[in-house]
Amino acid sequence: MKRKNYLDWDAYFMGIALLSAERSKDDSTQVGACIVDDNKKILSVGYNGMPTGCSDDRMPWSREGEPLHTKYLYVCHAELNAILNSGGQSLQGARLYVTLFPCNECVKAIIQSGIREIIYLSDKYCDTVENTAAKMMLDMVGISYRAYTPSSHEVVLSL
Repeated sequence: MKRKNYLDWDAYFMGIALLSAERSKDDSTQVGACIVDDNKKILSVGYNGMPTGCSDDRMPWSREGEPLHTKYLYVCHAELNAILNSGGQSLQGARLYVTLFPCNECVKAIIQSGIREIIYLSDKYCDTVENTAAKMMLDMVGISYRAYTPSSHEVVLSL
């Protein structure tokens, strides 16, 4: 008899995105992303962090202050990291699972990469002009997006 209480695909891939977010050193916002093909194979993952080679200890993580002393000019978002981490393989038709709805800058990279669907956990910036622009671009090119509906499944990892 087959086990019945297993993760569905959306829960599994969102779980991978959530686990990836745990790699982020950002004290205020941890975001993770997981890119999946039509065969339910993981193509790439990413999290929000500093560019490769830029020391996490030497770069600023502050949210306020002079622009050069805040994280915003430096941090590479999870979605962009996942696209760049794919090693140049085709992402045409792929799905992106992400813990936070993508910003307008990441949406540009998502469009250019060929990703066709976005499944997101949170849309906490839904009232911003950047979010509106992101959704306008996605709608214009026919990329679908939907909120992830959490299952009642709880997974506890002790590492």
